[in-house]
Amino acid sequence: MTDPLLTTDDVPGDPRAMVLVLHGGKPRSDRVIGSTSASWRRAAWLQRAIVPQAHEARVGVWLARYRVRGWNGGAGPVADARWALDQIRAAHGDVPVVLLGHSMGARVAVHAADDSSVVGVVGLAPWWSADDPVSSLAGRALRAAHGRRDRITSFRETSRYVDRARAVASSAELHDMGGLGHYMLAGSQEWHDVALASVLEVVRGSGRPSRRA
Repeated sequence: MTDPLLTTDDVPGDPRAMVLVLHGGKPRSDRVIGSTSASWRRAAWLQRAIVPQAHEARVGVWLARYRVRGWNGGAGPVADARWALDQIRAAHGDVPVVLLGHSMGARVAVHAADDSSVVGVVGLAPWWSADDPVSSLAGRALRAAHGRRDRITSFRETSRYVDRARAVASSAELHDMGGLGHYMLAGSQEWHDVALASVLEVVRGSGRPSRRA
């Protein structure tokens, strides 16, 4: 199987931090993800929306595309995220990385958060459950945003996950998106604003400077 794909958009010069955007998917599917994938296209929109202000803060934003659409027990998309983190290190050295995931992408993020470059996770309408680890977040920041009209993933489960994470994370917070739903179409600007603010907050709070390999 071929490698995952990356859409790169780097800040000029050496970035102080990087964001890796992780898109959503399905519980089970072996379908190859193309450029027409709604989940990937929504994540690409998010990437484009936050790039200008991220660049002002000297933060680069990359978007990963998994090899197949499904969670399928997690091994595939988590491996894809770890591959993308390796590519960031190859390009930028030991730069701090924030994982920004929507839906299944947020689930991928917390499973890959134990990577040495990761300083925090931002989950938008995350798909989290009691089966997902919090140990991977030890010493890292967690930010989540969830709407109460989400019928795909659960605000209540997200709240429970954030509560569990507080025992090990450097900080863990949940932003209530009120009456917004899952796909981040309604209220898109609010989702983008929360995503950017959360990412930059994690970067500022990490206290870890970038270091070239």
